[in-house]
Amino acid sequence: MNRLTAFFIATLMALGASLAYARDLGPAESRKLRDAGTIQSFEKLNAAALARHPGATLTDTELEKKYGKFIYQVELRDTQGIEWDMELDAVTGKVLKNHQDT
Repeated sequence: MNRLTAFFIATLMALGASLAYARDLGPAESRKLRDAGTIQSFEKLNAAALARHPGATLTDTELEKKYGKFIYQVELRDTQGIEWDMELDAVTGKVLKNHQDT
């Protein structure tokens, strides 16, 4: 096997491995997890995000399973027009990331 072939195989394997660690969950699966009590309600998660940025507006939300954890991703715009990206642990509601969108 030549180096170029080995490189492409390694790249494809790495890409496949990274895809296995994170996947978006659709609305039906998200509701099922919420209804089962596995994750917090979306209202509570949204309130936790908005508590960090009073007066802000939610612009997008998404539930993802990443490295075996349920992560609730929130995008919002504060009263100054600044956009923020947040990640919360969907089970505990703990804020994991809170940074200004660049």
